[in-house]
Amino acid sequence: MSNRRKLIVAIGGSAFAVPLFSFAQQLPKVYRIGFLSSELPSTWADRVEALRTGLREFGYVEGRNILIEFRWAEGKMDRLPDLAAELVRLKVDIIVTHGVLGARAATHATATIPIVCASAADLVVAGIVTSLARPGGNITGSILFSPEVAAKQLELLREALPRAKRIGVLLNPGNPANALQLEAMEPAAKELKIDLQQFEARGSSEFNAAFSAMAKARVDSIIILGVTLVIASVKEIADLALKQRLPSIGPKDFVNAGGLMAYDINRSEQWRRAAYFVDRIFKGAKPGDLPIERPTKFEMVVNIKTAKALGITFPQSILVRADKVIE
Repeated sequence: MSNRRKLIVAIGGSAFAVPLFSFAQQLPKVYRIGFLSSELPSTWADRVEALRTGLREFGYVEGRNILIEFRWAEGKMDRLPDLAAELVRLKVDIIVTHGVLGARAATHATATIPIVCASAADLVVAGIVTSLARPGGNITGSILFSPEVAAKQLELLREALPRAKRIGVLLNPGNPANALQLEAMEPAAKELKIDLQQFEARGSSEFNAAFSAMAKARVDSIIILGVTLVIASVKEIADLALKQRLPSIGPKDFVNAGGLMAYDINRSEQWRRAAYFVDRIFKGAKPGDLPIERPTKFEMVVNIKTAKALGITFPQSILVRADKVIE
């Protein structure tokens, strides 16, 4: 080969090599997000969309620079540890979860992969973090503020039903948040001279028995604590409450399914906010150094259709403060 031809080949090879190298350097990193949930995909669709919205606001788009690996326990809490272990084996870059049980499963599965708990009861009381200001370890996120929410639900229910004296509380004894919620409600119940009565249900198979017990106890109305079983069974519980002609208050999912009232944190906003923690961690922050946040936005929703079915007229003081009225 002549020297001239060798020179042309060499130059041609370099011309192809440099662009290929530059292209490889420009490829964006694709982060793998593990999503661990105790729920069904259908019941958690709005939360997932809120998370996706938040991620897009920070420039993360599925299929371009993030992939989300979903793991759903579908209401079977004992599956959470195995599902968390699956995500660890996939070597995801971060785990997003919710609830005390989800956070506990994730932290037991890994001490190195960052964890964002989008929404949960008090993680300090649950022993998962050392403090809200400086959680330590590999987890951060937001808490539900649920004890205070439960106390406010009691006050609002009494405001809507001034004659209510005996109020039932439907709870799941297997949920660690319930004790905190009941404790927060007791001072308000004492001040309002309300007799709180507890009724337990660990799943849908126990709902009928719980509502039969309420009927025998002659409760005036009920509070549905925001426990996991409620999210998967809101329609069933709302129908039972209406059948027993029991005015009710609970989380937003419940009133949308036919409950009378809801007072709850703005859960979509909280899940959207989870993207902030994900972004900070992807940019190098340590989760244990990011303070756990309390919610700042709350919603009150009333269902006029259910009120009419029960023969109830909401006082104007309730209607003017409602963020949403379901006709």
